[in-house]
Amino acid sequence: MRTVGTVLSRWAAATGDRRLVMASPRSFCAGVERAIRIVDSLLQTRQAPVYVRKQIVHNSRVVHGLEGRGAVFVDELAEVPDGATVVFSAHGVAPAVRADAALRGLDVVDATCPLVAKVHTEAKRFVRDGHTVLLIGHAGHEEVEGTLGEEPADTVLVQSVHDAERVQVRDPERVAYLMQTTLAADEAADVVSVLRERFPSLRGPDSDDICYATTNRQHAVRAVARQSDLVLVAGSENSSNSRRLVEVAQREGTEAHLVDDAGQVSLDWLARARTIGISAGASAPAEVVDEIVAALGALGRIRIDTHETTTEKINFTLPKEVRQQ
Repeated sequence: MRTVGTVLSRWAAATGDRRLVMASPRSFCAGVERAIRIVDSLLQTRQAPVYVRKQIVHNSRVVHGLEGRGAVFVDELAEVPDGATVVFSAHGVAPAVRADAALRGLDVVDATCPLVAKVHTEAKRFVRDGHTVLLIGHAGHEEVEGTLGEEPADTVLVQSVHDAERVQVRDPERVAYLMQTTLAADEAADVVSVLRERFPSLRGPDSDDICYATTNRQHAVRAVARQSDLVLVAGSENSSNSRRLVEVAQREGTEAHLVDDAGQVSLDWLARARTIGISAGASAPAEVVDEIVAALGALGRIRIDTHETTTEKINFTLPKEVRQQ
């Protein structure tokens, strides 16, 4: 139990001048912006409620904000009334989910990120060509479940180097790999290296599966971590890409923490930190970063620098069901 004296001493240790190094790019990517715009548009043009299967993106503030405007988030389609409007989240769904929606006459609007849809297309193409697909990703993640559902009999989940060393396939000469789009690039590369050693004929995607935004944010946070005493990453606990940013910073030897909002920043973390790196996962709103900066500013003077590693200019078009409204 903390006494008043303990709290005050930690407050005193946490106050003082600081340099904040803002990773750029950070926060929303084009796929997340597209998904949120889809739900936002439907809430404006259709009678509530608008149902969304799973979280539209993995961020609590985004989800709560849309709930407050009439969006209803459900785990399964069985919770959606027949004929209602339902949005598929940015993480994609398996064909069985689409078939169920069609059978029940649901008015489907698909917010699947185009880069996730690309992985689904690649899975079908590889299996059609006679390959076993090794999907590198995390069990239970909605994106992984959707991709596995495309060709379940010929797709095997590989979660780690350990899995890669032991996975068995039908024909070692006809093997391909694909990746969850939100992986840490360096760890995924280690898994691919083991697979290539075991299966010399291994094929991969025509272009990198790990999305541009994930890669860009990892490069930026790595550079920021190298010049910081502490890294704070804005994002929700169930956000894979946000958790990977924390891990990337930690692999640079820098203390790093994931925070959903400014209230989760601990004074204990700040006591020894005079240079703090700040980033945000691709599903985290920029306003959370602004609030963290404001909270740090309340503890003393801050100097804000930005470390930009690249500029993002990608935009994705909305689905026709939204464009036609």
